[in-house]
Amino acid sequence: MSLKQKITEDMKAAMRSGNTKQRDTIRLLQAAIKQREVDDRIVLDDAAVIAVIEKMLKQRRDSIAQYEAAQRTDLADIEKEEVAILSIYMPLALNDSEIDALIAEAISETGAKGVQDMGKIMNFLKPKLAGRADMAKVSTLIKKEISS
Repeated sequence: MSLKQKITEDMKAAMRSGNTKQRDTIRLLQAAIKQREVDDRIVLDDAAVIAVIEKMLKQRRDSIAQYEAAQRTDLADIEKEEVAILSIYMPLALNDSEIDALIAEAISETGAKGVQDMGKIMNFLKPKLAGRADMAKVSTLIKKEISS
């Protein structure tokens, strides 16, 4: 079953069970997927759907930080619920040792010598880590690895 099909099935289940928060969050997700398909005139595969979910998660995490800074815990809690629902559709995250191993492989495969080769390393890693690791954290780990 593709990820889009799973999302659709979960939407139906949420509607049947009366879970309005899950239903509304999944509707937002489906709308974002449909918008991307219409804009790009393509049918999204699982990797592209994960990219849409990643973007939505990033938006919500940014909102949580802003709401908490403004002492609006009520709004932050709503965003946290949406993050929990959207996270269900993400692949399992890699642990630090797995990420380090992939970084080491990328450095040896690309022949990277220094920080000027960051782009090569990131291009090598991005498809392998999509949805499975925080790319900002990966970037920091790469910089630490190639500068030492």
